[in-house]
Amino acid sequence: MRGGSGVLAPGPSESPSGARPVLPELGLRLLSAAILGPTALLCLWFGAVPWILLIGLGAVGLGAEWAVLAGQRPSSAAALALVGGLVLATLEGAVEHQGLAFGLLGSGGALAWWFARPSAHALRLAAGAFYIGPAMLALLWLRSDPGAAGSIGRANTLFLVLLVWASDSGAYVAGRAIGGPKLAPAISPGKTWAGALGGLAITCLFGLAFAGFARTALPAASASLPHAAVIAGGLGLVAQAGDLLESAIKRHVGVKDSGWLIPGHGGLLDRLDALLAAAPVAALLSLWTGRGALLWS
Repeated sequence: MRGGSGVLAPGPSESPSGARPVLPELGLRLLSAAILGPTALLCLWFGAVPWILLIGLGAVGLGAEWAVLAGQRPSSAAALALVGGLVLATLEGAVEHQGLAFGLLGSGGALAWWFARPSAHALRLAAGAFYIGPAMLALLWLRSDPGAAGSIGRANTLFLVLLVWASDSGAYVAGRAIGGPKLAPAISPGKTWAGALGGLAITCLFGLAFAGFARTALPAASASLPHAAVIAGGLGLVAQAGDLLESAIKRHVGVKDSGWLIPGHGGLLDRLDALLAAAPVAALLSLWTGRGALLWS
């Protein structure tokens, strides 16, 4: 079983030490990232309508995948209720009506549960509203920070997204190249301590590099580099926990991937599991530091 930032279970091509060849599947992952990554980054950079549309499309895809994991057809009334709640909440979040947005998440989840009541998995379906929705709202809220004419919102969201990508890539490469003891064999047998520590190290280094670059580009970027590394490392750990959570969910329902949409990654839930966990925490951190402040300040 594979999560967004984990490592596949050992296979026949492993060396006796447990390390595996990195390049074949990594190439497929990089090809997907080369297509999807620039699109996401362009939408993030320009913000406003492109970013809202991207988040809305993500809500549709994630909601549909979650419905399938809960035993529903994507076109069923229960699935449509869940997806509809996520999309409407996204639209309200885009205009910063956060209270109404969370109310719509609850309503969408409740309607999904109502339509799926004959199913033993009705509660699981409804839970998808609060597994997916808070991250969508957090990403919109972070990007909409108006500080320094919008540059703070852009910097904070870019910091989060690139940090998650760094954690994912570092864990994948370190785990595949080194192998070794398993991190959580009962949840995801392929994840290793080497992958987890490699992801954490890369995340901290990324925090240092990003904060150093931001110092030259943003007048508000005055925090110490070690502090940026600590913030990045903490968010990286949350991202890895989100990866493990999605792996546990997939193991519970007995699937390897949440979908097939992204070559080398599986579905959107497989690709965004870490971001789903890290985005709400980043939003809470931004709430604590205050609007107009950088996450690592």
